[in-house]
Amino acid sequence: MAKKTTKKAAAPKKATAKKATAKKATVKKAAAPKATAKKAAAPKATAKKAAAPKKKSARKPNAAFMKPLNPSKELAEIVGGNPIPRTEVMKKVWAYIKKNNLQDAKNRRAINADDKLKAVFGGKKQVTMFEMTKLVSNHLK
Repeated sequence: MAKKTTKKAAAPKKATAKKATAKKATVKKAAAPKATAKKAAAPKATAKKAAAPKKKSARKPNAAFMKPLNPSKELAEIVGGNPIPRTEVMKKVWAYIKKNNLQDAKNRRAINADDKLKAVFGGKKQVTMFEMTKLVSNHLK
């Protein structure tokens, strides 16, 4: 079975090309009125946005994080001996780290422990931020 190859005439392609240009001309004419219609519609959209601002409800803190906890002796040297919430403990630990410049210079995720923090970190010289949270929570009851 031999396949027959057929060639298309060049004349129909030229005719379609002329039609395409004719369509483009009509599209350009039609595009001008649409642009003015969009400009007129723009003020309506802004009026809707201004009319419907939604009130955002304030986030309520998780009660488990806000429960005052007693720090251990080692942790009390850094954050104080009074019962305070876990969130405040971490704020005070970070304030202590920044005050004493204990973040590693090259790897900012690492915390270099001084004598007080070594007791909290279980004798480790250096811990990451994520390990620190775990180790500090072991000193809260």
